[in-house]
Amino acid sequence: MPCTVVVGIGRSGSGAAKLLHAEGHHVTLLEQKDGAKQQELAADLRQQGIDVELGKPLELASFTPFLDQLDNVVISPGIAWDHPTLIALRQRGIATEGEIAVAWRSLSHLPWIGITGTNGKTTVTHLINHVLETNGLKAPMAGNVGHSATELALRLKQPQQQPNWLVMELSSYQIEAAPEIAPRIGIWTNLTPDHLERHGTLTAYRKIKRGLLERSTTRIFNADDPDLRHQRSSWEGGIWVSSEGPGSSEQANDLWIDAQGVIQSQSGRLFDSSVLAMPGQHNLQNLLLVTATALQTGLSAKAIENSLRSFPGVPHRLERLGKVHGMSVFNDSKATNYDAACVGLKAVPASAVVIAGGQTKNGDPSSWLKQLQQSAASVVLFGSGASELQGLIEACGFNGDLICCDDLNQAVNLAIPLGIKQKAASLLLSPACASFDQYPDFEARGEHFRSLINPMLTDSNANNPAIHTEG
Repeated sequence: MPCTVVVGIGRSGSGAAKLLHAEGHHVTLLEQKDGAKQQELAADLRQQGIDVELGKPLELASFTPFLDQLDNVVISPGIAWDHPTLIALRQRGIATEGEIAVAWRSLSHLPWIGITGTNGKTTVTHLINHVLETNGLKAPMAGNVGHSATELALRLKQPQQQPNWLVMELSSYQIEAAPEIAPRIGIWTNLTPDHLERHGTLTAYRKIKRGLLERSTTRIFNADDPDLRHQRSSWEGGIWVSSEGPGSSEQANDLWIDAQGVIQSQSGRLFDSSVLAMPGQHNLQNLLLVTATALQTGLSAKAIENSLRSFPGVPHRLERLGKVHGMSVFNDSKATNYDAACVGLKAVPASAVVIAGGQTKNGDPSSWLKQLQQSAASVVLFGSGASELQGLIEACGFNGDLICCDDLNQAVNLAIPLGIKQKAASLLLSPACASFDQYPDFEARGEHFRSLINPMLTDSNANNPAIHTEG
């Protein structure tokens, strides 16, 4: 009997295995780790009739028992598309694809809104979901945020009202492994160097993102981003938005913010940009991208305006947790690169005690380092990248306290006394790194930070809107 092998037992892999099993495929899931958590997840999958083998590294030998009947291999986003084992499988004529490609086959009859970019994806995704659903449209979000796409596909197999739209955050990892995805609306927030340790060059990274927009029926771009602006002449049409004005006669913008802070379109005034209580130029850009998208779904400007006023913010995006010893505490765990961490540091009250670290990425740290010098009183580094970050910060001449430690528990215990001593205004977790050295994802890192901070809070964030940014 033909067999599909799913690699990885995390949220994406488990979702893919369950969906394929529900569609009648014979599925075996392989997972490299064999800890207590993996055993618990494996027990649940086995109970549903899915074969699971733990302790199986991504090597050709792990696939040997299935090679004669192996029909397809499905990988989770964390697995490199050009992994030598995947290349070897393809050379044997075995198809390989990403988890989200499995979801696309199940959900392609529904209109997708695909959001990609280096930073800004998560805020834009949450905002679109909020605006559409508060206006009576069914528009669940999934992909690189919340539920995996296959988990959503499995849920939608149950008898229920079908969605009007699917709001999908799509990372370069996901797009690379699912070249068939073609959204009804594609949104590109920005492009800065990120994930170069995986994709190799900025050109390769850009090509992956661009492919998604090329396959989209309607394309929406952030004209304020230097890289996208440089590409603009290579695109035919598309909707371009800018927080900096109407543009030139040669490259006129479709939506923009005027000098009075009002969102304008080619047809006239829409509403004031102050409706979104999230500071920062980047959030004006996010606001415009969301507005352009919502207009394309048929909503009126007034309906969009009313929904934006009620947006509560996004967890792990400069989420204000409350105060500890007079310091406002922010969880910005989603700041997984230097650019996002720089934007986050600009957004919080100075001076700040910054907690950073994790698995470092390739990228240009210069703007982040400059912002540390301007806004940070102290920096506490943790995780596998602590010593590398320490070297960068020392080399730039940072004159505040700089401490390294092993993990987030220690980092919090070190950061709070520093903040008290320096009378810092903010305590900011903004890692500038991926989480995979110590956590399964940035959400787990952010939740751990929240669990460490909550017992110490002297107020909560209940009456304080989150300051918000992107990573």
